[in-house]
Amino acid sequence: QVQVVQSGGGMVQAGGSLRLSCAASGRTFSMYSLGWFRQAPGKEREGVVCISYDENTVEYADSVKGRFFISKDVPARTLYLHANSLKYEDTAVYYCAAAHRAFGCMPSNYEYWGQGIQVTVSS
Repeated sequence: QVQVVQSGGGMVQAGGSLRLSCAASGRTFSMYSLGWFRQAPGKEREGVVCISYDENTVEYADSVKGRFFISKDVPARTLYLHANSLKYEDTAVYYCAAAHRAFGCMPSNYEYWGQGIQVTVSS
């Protein structure tokens, strides 16, 4: 029902920035809870930031607060992650995800997933 395609990954030096994009299908893009998640090697997948369908709730992981920002372009059905002041610890595969409704920025709450994009931050 929902297809998610990601772009925007790559390698950057510490302190640099990236913008990740996630294009999702669906006529009712605005009705979905959306989120960005990441998984580092040997680590559990974790929530980076999630936004409720009505944008009433935006939940950032403590590790990215003040550095990462989520936004969306509803007409373009595109979700963005603006990742700034990147640290080596941000290195991970980043995933965008969508859910009809999600409560809590946890991977288990999300149904539809992008393919994942590697973000590598060099120290």
